[in-house]
Amino acid sequence: MSDYILEMKHIVKEFSGVKALNDVNLKVKRGEIHALCGENGAGKSTLMNVLSGVYPFGTYTGDIVYNGEVVRNRNIKDSEKKGIVIIHQELALSPYLSIAENIFLGNEQMKVNGVIDWTQTRNEAQKMLEEVGLGNENLEAPINSLGVGKQQLIEIAKALAKKVDLLILDEPTAALNDEESAQLLEIMLKLKSQGITSIIISHKLNEISYVADAITVIRDGQTIETLTKGVDDFSEDRIIKGMVGRELTNRYPERTDCPIGDVVMEVKNWNVYHPEDPNRQVLKDINIKVRAGEVVGLAGLMGAGRTELAMSIFGRQYGQKISGEILMHGKPVKIRNVKDAIDNKIAYTSEDRKNYGLILFNDIKWNMSLAALRSFFSQNGIVDSNKEILEAEKYKELINIKSNSVHQAVGSLSGGNQQKVILAKWMLTEPDVLILDEPTRGIDVGAKYEIYCAINDLAKSGKAVIVISSEMPEILGTCDRTYVLNEGCIAGEIFKEDLSQERIMKCIMQHNNRKGE
Repeated sequence: MSDYILEMKHIVKEFSGVKALNDVNLKVKRGEIHALCGENGAGKSTLMNVLSGVYPFGTYTGDIVYNGEVVRNRNIKDSEKKGIVIIHQELALSPYLSIAENIFLGNEQMKVNGVIDWTQTRNEAQKMLEEVGLGNENLEAPINSLGVGKQQLIEIAKALAKKVDLLILDEPTAALNDEESAQLLEIMLKLKSQGITSIIISHKLNEISYVADAITVIRDGQTIETLTKGVDDFSEDRIIKGMVGRELTNRYPERTDCPIGDVVMEVKNWNVYHPEDPNRQVLKDINIKVRAGEVVGLAGLMGAGRTELAMSIFGRQYGQKISGEILMHGKPVKIRNVKDAIDNKIAYTSEDRKNYGLILFNDIKWNMSLAALRSFFSQNGIVDSNKEILEAEKYKELINIKSNSVHQAVGSLSGGNQQKVILAKWMLTEPDVLILDEPTRGIDVGAKYEIYCAINDLAKSGKAVIVISSEMPEILGTCDRTYVLNEGCIAGEIFKEDLSQERIMKCIMQHNNRKGE
């Protein structure tokens, strides 16, 4: 039997005459973890969709050789019968069904008479959960009662139930915290020890370097190179060079000639209670301020209250029994809803761009102008379509959105370009304060750099910018000053010259100690 479980030869895939994949070649050894790296839109997910039958035979050219035989998958069922299972970035779980039901969804355990065998379903589901370290979970619990990290592991359990030989994971850790990510990577190594081959797509290069045996780099729809652990340079800088086609010496562009001005927004004595539990206080006596030309970070561990703070400020989207004061340019303002926030020149980009940032089936122009439609693109209730197009074209060029035109559906864009559309949407409202919640989550280093350049340009134009990020290096590289949140409180304030990961963690630990006294 060949050393290679998979060979994809000269794969070409077109969308509306545009080549998303152009003569791509990929070879994956049996029993290895093989990583696919590349910028957003490079063609990684498209290639895996070709392999798994999402894009069926006949919609692409080239050959797929699996276990020594040419395969022609016409749908996902075909590939799953061969032991190829793909887990997409957007999890395919039914939120209201139980864990056991989800593990065998589409793969039901049937009796001879065609009735589901619930005893076998539960027994087999329990075995699968133990394989992924979730043996203590209640099989009857609905999926929506679990965190994202556990849901990701349920997807792997679901794949194991299908007798997987080749597991494809598309951005499996994009929405996970460090602890959950580490657990998932250890599961992958465990599966490798059992002889299961994995292909992982990820932008988290430190994770790739740790877990992968080989890395294939894809750029602009073409395979550039394959690096092998123990043979080639496996450093992040080397991987980035392959991805972007050049050395990226500074991942965070320097912000120069950007004087910091007067306080634009101040939040005083801000208190927020949980939306479903009026007795549970989520944010306690928060006091922050941000100045013109300044980028302020909100750092903290998962659950510290950063997103809750941003959403409660932006039109009271989160919480109840909210008290405190918001001042804009030194004057108190009443913000009761999102419209009030926009009218007072506050903008907020959500960490969940798919659900809260974009209307995926609408085009770029429509999404860009949405928040500014009433104030900037309409008069007497009539929309100025020409002005919409001109402004959309301007911002498409300004922040380098890669698309065929401003009439392209946002859902067809890569994650990095979707993020840029959201940024443009709020820039078009001409805000004084822009709150960016996880602005680079799930996007590659090249697109991240362009987002950082856009943040710098906003600061240089006199805007006040707040950045919420779970990536400590991102806070260190972009922010002039950082507030550290811990359990709904401000644990400390650190200026750029003193900012380090150690200082942030020390600040959190000291706050915990003060609470325990």
